[in-house]
Amino acid sequence: MLPVVALVGRPNVGKSTLFNVMTGSRDALVADLPGVTRDRHYGVCRRGERPFVVIDTGGLSGVEIDDLSIAAARQVRLAIAESAAVVFMVDARDGLMPQDRSILDELRRCGKPLLLAVNKTDGLDVPIALAEFAALGASHVLPMAASHSRGLDDLLDALTEWLPDSADAAAEEDPDAIRVAMVGRPNVGKSTLVNRLLGEERLVVSETAGTTRDSIRVPLERDGQRYVLVDTAGVRRRARVDDGLEKLSVIKTLGTLEQVEVAVLLLDAGEGITDQDLTLIGHVLASGRALVIAANKWDGMDSYARTQCKSGLERRLDFVPWAQVVFISGLHGSGLRELMRAVRRAHASATTELVASSLTRTLEQAVTAYQPPLVRGHMPKLRFAHPGGRAPPSIIIHGSRTAHLAPAYRKYLENFFRRRYKLVGTPVRIDFRDGENPFAGRKNVLTESQLRKRQRLIRHSRGKR
Repeated sequence: MLPVVALVGRPNVGKSTLFNVMTGSRDALVADLPGVTRDRHYGVCRRGERPFVVIDTGGLSGVEIDDLSIAAARQVRLAIAESAAVVFMVDARDGLMPQDRSILDELRRCGKPLLLAVNKTDGLDVPIALAEFAALGASHVLPMAASHSRGLDDLLDALTEWLPDSADAAAEEDPDAIRVAMVGRPNVGKSTLVNRLLGEERLVVSETAGTTRDSIRVPLERDGQRYVLVDTAGVRRRARVDDGLEKLSVIKTLGTLEQVEVAVLLLDAGEGITDQDLTLIGHVLASGRALVIAANKWDGMDSYARTQCKSGLERRLDFVPWAQVVFISGLHGSGLRELMRAVRRAHASATTELVASSLTRTLEQAVTAYQPPLVRGHMPKLRFAHPGGRAPPSIIIHGSRTAHLAPAYRKYLENFFRRRYKLVGTPVRIDFRDGENPFAGRKNVLTESQLRKRQRLIRHSRGKR
């Protein structure tokens, strides 16, 4: 395993900015507001001589006054416990704060190697800025400007001396793992579900809507299959989003759909499916991801409410009849086995490998069973088919007059291919292409003999009149 380094400090001192610089990514959400990060965010730093795992944590205020701050502080302490070294970040522009002293005292009690990074020194007199923090008595103090990558090389050199040898120096994201995004409206139980699947309090959970602000990736192995679960921020209707930070969270959630294979849409079974849920399904379809719908909080409903919920889902989800609906309880763990089975089935369907010869035979069978309707007295001809890609499965059909095929017949072909290859939980894209007419744009030039015959025919037809 790679060694672990935790970034710890007060809110808004630049931990997420440094995390993005060290990992060479934009995975951590960055905003000029305190308290943006609440969960542990993991990434791999490969910029130095030795790679290591870096954890971006929420800010420690020193005094936790509400449930969210208590939960966020608990996540920070879990990150410190699993780390081999800690980077304690302070803000040179704010100067030495009382919270910095209390955080440093707690870090010293942990007994981990500690490096003090004085951030935001750009534009300041560095010796004067460092002199104020000399009162902390830290043995390793480095000036930094994380937003400009200044001081990063010195930081990596110092960490390299402290980190233990790694037995896995090339730990990339597992290519065989199924990447699954948990999407839905705020407060439908996405973080609770991820924690239940992991069997630990990995993510901050609160009854307050909008607790999760960033997209958090978590590895999971269950029943011999490896997954990467991505917990995302809740997406509300655009008219209700007026906070700039929430807008960034929503953009990141929608961008996450392009990085996964399966999307699990969580909805509140007690509230039923809403227009916002349907909008999210539209985003999943537009991105071509496999889809599983999970009706959460199923355990607290009576028989009448469950019947009403099922009938409402059947009525409003008729445009995605191929998506499997699973009824679960993320809090108590009921239905999770069926949920993960549906995820594996959807992933297998989305990544199935199609063969041109088999697709062409299936197309011939579909056309034999139901001929395309006539268009202006002519029947469209569908000649052959071949695969166009996976995730989602894409089928390209070549023929003539395909642009005039009725939408109902296109839907018939899609359903025929679904039944033939048992494609469940994934959209199927069918692209029709007309063959080029070799005589298009060419004019038939008559010979002299043909012209004489044409004139005789015209005179003969006029004589009969």
